Amino acid sequence: MSTPTPPPPAGRGSPPDGRQLLLRITGETPAAGELVEIASEEGSLIGYVEHVGPAAADGSRLVTARQATAGGAPAGRARREVTVAPAPAERVAELLAGPDPQLHLGRVVGIPDASVGLVAGKMNRHTFWCGQSGSGKTYALGVALKRLLSATRLPIVVFDPNSDYVGLGETRPGADPAEAATLAERDVVVLRPDDPDHPLRVQFRKLSVKHQAAVLRMDPILDRAEYNTFVRLVGSFYDHADDFIDQLRSSGEPGVETLAQRVENLGVLDWTGTWSLGGACATDLIEERPAATVLDLGQYDRHEEQLAIALAVLEDLWEKRGQRRPVLLVFDEAHNFCPPEPDTPLGVAVRDLLIQIAAEGRKYGLWLLLSTQRPSKIHSGVLSQCDNLTLMRMNSPADLDELARAFGFVPRQLLDQASRFVQGEALVAGGFVGLPVVAKMRDRVTPEGGVDVRVPMAD
Repeated sequence: MSTPTPPPPAGRGSPPDGRQLLLRITGETPAAGELVEIASEEGSLIGYVEHVGPAAADGSRLVTARQATAGGAPAGRARREVTVAPAPAERVAELLAGPDPQLHLGRVVGIPDASVGLVAGKMNRHTFWCGQSGSGKTYALGVALKRLLSATRLPIVVFDPNSDYVGLGETRPGADPAEAATLAERDVVVLRPDDPDHPLRVQFRKLSVKHQAAVLRMDPILDRAEYNTFVRLVGSFYDHADDFIDQLRSSGEPGVETLAQRVENLGVLDWTGTWSLGGACATDLIEERPAATVLDLGQYDRHEEQLAIALAVLEDLWEKRGQRRPVLLVFDEAHNFCPPEPDTPLGVAVRDLLIQIAAEGRKYGLWLLLSTQRPSKIHSGVLSQCDNLTLMRMNSPADLDELARAFGFVPRQLLDQASRFVQGEALVAGGFVGLPVVAKMRDRVTPEGGVDVRVPMAD
């Protein structure tokens, strides 16, 4: 039995719709995140538990709930007795299943008959996907990407630094035949540096002068002489590594020897798997908008090459933003692309483009999905722009604090439960699901990447 008391004002980050109820409950108390049925003589409604207070002297607890459905149970400032019980499974399913069964991610933890579905129309927001090592983050993201491929026509570009998603267009043995057939109809292209049919290469000359200089680690103020020489010569450069240095030294320009030494010392000409040298370019293929394009960055030995590819692709998409052609940009290990303090001009250039896309890209159809183990290692200017959250097991208090600041609409007590999640469980919250809820992810159709290496055992 419980009695509502006057509701407090909605907290910062609370959704603009719905009503907040403050209940004093005696007896068994629901947990944060639980869906409950609140009933009185006037009727009943489903509420979402946001916060559970400490026990009072009489054993009762104050519970804050958010009204999730219309109904006749008490709200506003009315004081009357109500009953609070776990919400029926069928009503939970109605709230969380979503409009398309193909977009089901998994089942509600504790209510196996209730599916959790993505609302595809809300993927036009930036999404943050996180979980510590071993939480099942890579597997779960593969589930979501496969669902989006099957049920939508939203093009996807995956920046894949660990080669975990190169099997996105394949199906694993035992997969549901109907789902496998649907996936087979989608055009999934994997680009690799040495693939003769689908090479992962970009053109240095297509980069802006500012970003070409970033590849060469030049600052317009700190390296003003070399930078100025480069700006004056850049129009005569060609994508031919074998005579690049000779072109520099034959130009007759003062200061060119220092610039040539910089290029040689950095070894940029040795990035033979990065530069297209006038051949096929990754940005041209992405322009054709396959259903999914996986950039297999795991084939590069140098992080700088991964950054150069990301820079070229992001710059090209941003320059063409006026076309307003939707695309979902998925960054695995996103902390390597948008850390708070990159240590090279190339890293700064990539981070700054991501900040710009996070702040302004939505209106042009450039949407981010950032996946990482460490939320606190993501630049706040990117994280703060994310409206959708998937959180898997997370033990770090600093990372949970960062998420609490960025996602004020998710109850803190629910975020704190992440340290107790088992592998494959995830808190999903934001516009792309009906309500914040903990779900157990479903099986994948595509082969899994990022699996653990088994420990060798004695015979």
